[in-house]
Amino acid sequence: MGSWIRIIGAACAVLSMASAWAQAPASARSGAFPNRPVKIIVAFPAGGGTDIAARVLAPKLSEIWGQQVIVENRAGASGVIGTEAAARAAPDGYTLFMGTLGNYSVNQHLFPKMTVDPVRDFAPITQVVDVHFVLLAHPALPASNVRELIALAKAKPGIYTHASSGAGGAPHLAAELFKRMAGIDMTHIPYKGSAPSMQDVMGGQVSITFDSMLQALPFIRDGRLKAIAVLGDTRSAQLPDVPTVSESGLPGYALTNWFGLAAPSGTPKEIVAQIYTDAARVLQGAEVKGRLTGMAASVSGSSPEQFAARIRDDSAKWAKLIKEAGIKAD
Repeated sequence: MGSWIRIIGAACAVLSMASAWAQAPASARSGAFPNRPVKIIVAFPAGGGTDIAARVLAPKLSEIWGQQVIVENRAGASGVIGTEAAARAAPDGYTLFMGTLGNYSVNQHLFPKMTVDPVRDFAPITQVVDVHFVLLAHPALPASNVRELIALAKAKPGIYTHASSGAGGAPHLAAELFKRMAGIDMTHIPYKGSAPSMQDVMGGQVSITFDSMLQALPFIRDGRLKAIAVLGDTRSAQLPDVPTVSESGLPGYALTNWFGLAAPSGTPKEIVAQIYTDAARVLQGAEVKGRLTGMAASVSGSSPEQFAARIRDDSAKWAKLIKEAGIKAD
């Protein structure tokens, strides 16, 4: 009888150890990914929407993995520098890329000397968020709606300016689509990211910009920026009194940006699958989902296959528009 008790006790101890092992951070398991810090490259300066999303995600991944997750800003050349750096990194899961619609699906159609093809050179992991955009102006601009802005621009062609995070980024595309549909001419002022472009609109150096509510909401709420219209198909719960561009002067106009996580092409499928599983878990957590939703982003968490399809579809869509509209990388 005593021997059976000892056997049962030993079995219980083994099961207890196995359970604790399964619940331990990945770094505590010998040979498991990750066993050292992980880096997320953002192709824009700190403070922009992409950077904010990466910094919301990073500490929660760090908790799961038991390893530091570092956000590294590699700004320049409209996001091309950071995109190329991420694509060329070792395909081992330790360098990830938080990219945008522009980084993954647009820039290759604007920059003929770009040395990587994002559709080919990344292993998509998950779309993190849909990012809802808003048409923003300095409070002193004498236009409070889309019709007034169009009239203003038509009265003084080329005089009024629009800022962007750089040629080919979603703010640039949003503006070019707007100008084309409205039949107006405004001068493009590209920056190295959304944060500095928005600062110059607030400072009055640039007339307007089209950019994410993710970073713009605090400035709208404190009166430093004027929200003229939202760019999506429907009004935003965060700005319920602000009409869409489509309903206030340009029927059919709509643009939604997105951010997503990828690894260099060639990263082992089991590592991509693990990062996806852990990132999706983080995105569905109440704290992260609440923070991103509160900043007017819609959490996605799509599968690698779904995200790959989104990148390919948007690449084809914007290649066609860029060619038809003659959009150039300034």
